[in-house]
Amino acid sequence: MPHFCVEVPRAVRLLVVGMGLSLWLSNNALAQLPDFTELVERNNAAVVNISTTQKVAASEPQLPEGMEIPEGTPFDDFLKRYFGEGGGGGGEPSEAQSLGSGFILSSDGYVVTNHHVVKGADEIIVRLQDRRELVAKLVGSDKRSDIALLKIDAVDLPTVKLGSSEALKVGEWVLAIGSPFGFEHSATAGIVSAKGRSLPSDNYVPFIQTDVAINPGNSGGPLFNLNGEVVGVNSQIYSRTGGFMGLSFAIPTEVATQVVAQLKSAGKVSRGWLGVNIQDVNRELAESFGMKKPQGALVAKILPKSPAEAAGIQVGDIILAYNGTEITNSSALPPLVGMTKIGETAKLKVLREGANKELVVKIGALPTDDDEPVLAKGELEGQMVTRLGVRVANLTAEMREQLEVTKFGVLVTDVVQRSPAFEAGLRKGDVIQRLQDQSVKDVAHLQDLAKGLAKGKTVAVLVLRGGNSLFLPMKIKE
Repeated sequence: MPHFCVEVPRAVRLLVVGMGLSLWLSNNALAQLPDFTELVERNNAAVVNISTTQKVAASEPQLPEGMEIPEGTPFDDFLKRYFGEGGGGGGEPSEAQSLGSGFILSSDGYVVTNHHVVKGADEIIVRLQDRRELVAKLVGSDKRSDIALLKIDAVDLPTVKLGSSEALKVGEWVLAIGSPFGFEHSATAGIVSAKGRSLPSDNYVPFIQTDVAINPGNSGGPLFNLNGEVVGVNSQIYSRTGGFMGLSFAIPTEVATQVVAQLKSAGKVSRGWLGVNIQDVNRELAESFGMKKPQGALVAKILPKSPAEAAGIQVGDIILAYNGTEITNSSALPPLVGMTKIGETAKLKVLREGANKELVVKIGALPTDDDEPVLAKGELEGQMVTRLGVRVANLTAEMREQLEVTKFGVLVTDVVQRSPAFEAGLRKGDVIQRLQDQSVKDVAHLQDLAKGLAKGKTVAVLVLRGGNSLFLPMKIKE
């Protein structure tokens, strides 16, 4: 049988080779992507849907002022039913419902979810994958960590395996299972975007930030690593629309397990307490304290009878390390202190007046009452401190008592536009407690301190505002 040899054009040969190479690269790339199917199949049954009901008083619409319901009209019954007798009331209590997720921690029925999912609930229903719906008992709930522990009456339940969030790396694949918008057992995947993220309302949780699609209803559900281990509890999203926008936050497993252990044993959570108000060190403040770069937690206030006071920590100290862990910014300190056992000692490295110091502090228990004294309002004319561009007055005895200011501080009664004080962020009602490294005794003392400041120098001003102390960097112009 004759054989025919057909010459294939070079362009065609290159095209075929290129297509083969492209197909090989495509298959190779796909081989590198994770396969979540086994992970989902193995853990789906341990993820639950949580629904709650809460009785709330019905809103009671009011008739416009001066309007009455006339008797015997065709609309009499309708108006009374809607507005109530006499133009108000008549509403009946209704039920508010919330929806979330959770996961089974132990085969005897302990379930973990978010505090905000079950907050104020009169009834909590846990729905299992096999369609069983069980009434849950609230063992305990912790607002600060947003963790709640439930108990359902069941045995031999499927459970999740806990992993280490500390071992997570930014860029690592993670997967969430939950009930977004009520769609049960939905799986979404993404990567870890950041670790140790601090949110304004949660000082004691170093959140895991991911780009996993999390939506209302996912709250309380597990976040898995590729080994099928729970490394976080999905808690919050950043959104301007109410839906997912690429930023979701999970509570690290280490935080959740510590909270769960305390809720299980005591029904509440106790945290370590240092007794300081702190703030970040920005570039201007770093310059005023003679630092090469911004770092650490700047102590703005020492609370009375606190562990910090007993240890000799001072206002103006910058905490650089806690038990050997470097404090890169102020948000890193509260979780470390909060997770320290009450009564244990901790070693602090602080910067004070340009020199490093080592301090030892015995950690106390975080108080439950966070109320701060509020400054009584009053009109005081005050004196102008020209170099700063601020008008100040001496504090009255009543103000000092309310603010717990025993010796130092002057009240800001006015701030001049475009002055050093204005550009630093001082406001009317602030109390100036320190200028650079000097405590301010009274108005005359502040005047003297201001006169001695060098032109062009950036100085740190400690102010008391709304019960909280903070340092502000002020640059002297003239």
